[in-house]
Amino acid sequence: MKFSNVRLLVQDYKKCFKFYTEKLGFEPVWGDEDGCYASFKVAEGIEGFAIFVSDYMAPSVGNSNKIQPTDCREKMMVSFEVENVDDTYQAFLKKDISFINEPTDMPDWGMRVVHLRDPEENLIEFFTPLAAK
Repeated sequence: MKFSNVRLLVQDYKKCFKFYTEKLGFEPVWGDEDGCYASFKVAEGIEGFAIFVSDYMAPSVGNSNKIQPTDCREKMMVSFEVENVDDTYQAFLKKDISFINEPTDMPDWGMRVVHLRDPEENLIEFFTPLAAK
């Protein structure tokens, strides 16, 4: 078995595409803002993150009559390791990105983290491992 990607199923594809490319600076490897699916490079030579229109996925899994939940606790989170979470935080603040919290050491997790949401309220974490003591 080989891992392919994490794919967020979104309602407003164009808005999400612009967020991930223009705000977070992800490079699309496949797809564009006028499509319904895009995958993004997450590291040198590695894809692993994608977005897809939810309404196109629902029929294939028998969920056409169901709506996406809102106002509920997260069931998933997308997490990205960055070189320096504080630098990433400051750079994204300059792009008018709102964060849920400020960079925080989480010693029990072994990392420094910061969290935000994309336009569809998907939870995103950026982290940097804490130095071993």
